[in-house]
Amino acid sequence: MDIAAFIHRTSWETLPEQARHAARRCLLDTLGAGIGGRQTGLSQIVHGFVAAAFGGGDAPLWLDGRRVSAPGAALAAGMTVDALDIHDGYRLTKGHAGAALIPAALATVGLGPQPVAGHELLATLVVGYEVACRAGIALHATACDYHSSGAWNTLGCAAMTARRLQLSAEATRHALGIAEYYGPRSQMMRCIDHPTMLKDGSGWGALAGVSAGLLAAAGFTGAPAISLEGADVAATWADLGQHWLIAGQYYKPYAVCYWAQAPIAAALSLRDSQAIAVEQIAQIRVHTFHEATRLTGRRPADTEQAQYSLPFALAAALVHGQLGASELSGPALHDTRVLMLAERVELVEDAAFNARFPAERLCRLAITTASGACYQSGETRPRWDTSDPPSDDALREKFRWLASFLPHSRAAALETAAWHCAELPDARELSRLLANPARE
Repeated sequence: MDIAAFIHRTSWETLPEQARHAARRCLLDTLGAGIGGRQTGLSQIVHGFVAAAFGGGDAPLWLDGRRVSAPGAALAAGMTVDALDIHDGYRLTKGHAGAALIPAALATVGLGPQPVAGHELLATLVVGYEVACRAGIALHATACDYHSSGAWNTLGCAAMTARRLQLSAEATRHALGIAEYYGPRSQMMRCIDHPTMLKDGSGWGALAGVSAGLLAAAGFTGAPAISLEGADVAATWADLGQHWLIAGQYYKPYAVCYWAQAPIAAALSLRDSQAIAVEQIAQIRVHTFHEATRLTGRRPADTEQAQYSLPFALAAALVHGQLGASELSGPALHDTRVLMLAERVELVEDAAFNARFPAERLCRLAITTASGACYQSGETRPRWDTSDPPSDDALREKFRWLASFLPHSRAAALETAAWHCAELPDARELSRLLANPARE
C-alpha cells in the first residue's frame, strides 16, 4: 500500500482486532513507564529544560501542570518514558517505538480544529507503530552504524503528526523526509559502553517527528525519506497494511536494558525453583550474545549506569525480586548485598547466541553455591517475550505498580481511561488526567 494512503486512510473500523488490542496494550504500558519515569532525576531535569525552552503552547507536561509546545511536550514525555527503561520494543529494530510514539500522539492531540476521539487516537498509534518499526528495520539494513531508536521512531511520529494535521500526500512525504534527515542517529553502543542520561534518543525522535509534521504543514520541504522510498528497502514496506508489527511488540517486567532481561529471568527462576539462598551464591556465569556482554558495570553511580549494568541488575533482581525506580536509584545503588553479588557475575560471549541476535535475545546461566552445588538454567528467553507475552491482567498490574506513588483514585482513572480509550469521545481526557502534578 502507498505509505501516505496508509497513514491517512487507515481507520479504527477497518483495523483487525489483533492491531486494536495491541494498541490498547501499548498505550497502557507506555503510560505506565512514563508515570514511573517521572520519579527519575533525568525526567526532572528535562521537564525544567522544556518548560524554559518550549513554553507558550497548549500541550501539558505529564504530572507537572505546566503547558508547552507540542514538540516540547513530546520531547519531555519521550525522555521520561525512556528514563525508566521498562517500555515496549520490537526485536528486529533493536529498539523501541512506543517511547516516542505515544508521547508524540498525546502531544499533538490538540493541534487540529476538532476533538480527537479515543478510537482515532488508537488508530493513529497503529499507523505510527507500523511506519516506525518498518523504518527501523530498513535503517538497520542500510546504515553502517548501530543507531538509537530516535533515528527511526521519529518517522512514526511524523506520520502521526501528518495524519493529525490532515496533510496532503505530498506534504506527508516531505514530513517523513524531514523527520528522517533530522532524526537523532545517535551511536547506541556509546550509550551502552558509557551509560548516561543520553539514553536511546526517543525523546529527540519524538521532537523531530512532531516538528517535521509542523514544518511540512507550513510548506517546508524534505523528501524523500530513503528508508521508506529506497529500492533496496521495498520488501520491508511490501506488507504495510497487511501484517501488523504492533502486535509483535515485547514488554518488560524489569526496568533495565532488554539485553539483561533473559539473564534476570533465568536467575530468578533458578533461585525460586531450587530454593537458592542469595547469601550462598558463589558465582553466576552468564553465557549470552556479544551486545549483552558489553553491559559490564558493577558499581553504578546513578540510575542510568544501573540500567545498563547486567551484573548489578542481575544481583539487584535476586536480592529484591523486582526492578523499578526504587531498586535502581538512591540508597539501593549502595546496597552491600547487591554490590557483593554483582562482583560474582561473569559474562561469557556465546557464538551460538550471537548468530541468533537480534531476532532472539537468549542466555544460558549457571549458579554455583558456596557448597559447590551448580544449577543450570538451560537456554532462556526474556519474560514477556513475543513468544510468551504477558496477559492483559499482568500488564494492568504492572501499570498499577508503576503508578503506585500516585493517589489511588488518580491512578485508577488513568488506567481506566487508557484501557478504554476507544470509548472516549475526546482523547484529551487522557492528557487532562496526566497534566497535574503527581501529588495533586
